[in-house]
Amino acid sequence: MCLAVPGRVLDVEDRDGTRMATVDFGGVVKEVCLEYLPDLKPGEYAIVHVGFALQKLDEESAKRTLELFETLGLLQEEFADPWEAAEAELSEWQTQDDVHGEARP
Repeated sequence: MCLAVPGRVLDVEDRDGTRMATVDFGGVVKEVCLEYLPDLKPGEYAIVHVGFALQKLDEESAKRTLELFETLGLLQEEFADPWEAAEAELSEWQTQDDVHGEARP
């Protein structure tokens, strides 16, 4: 799934002529391009999709949305490492086989 997720800008810098920000998405910190919102400042919130800040958002709306995403497990799904998720799924599958007594090669 690929969601547009609100995040809080922690800092802003110019990198090789491109405005970039470090953004906190409820505990997950990512680098985000600010070329569509060049006036975004640290402490402000924006909706981010595939690494680009697309729209400013007020703090209350951002926090409510992040809480809802957290409750629904969407943040974990959006930001989880796919290799770790696959490993966890494999481990769960192996545990189920052990419980049901099925032989594994």
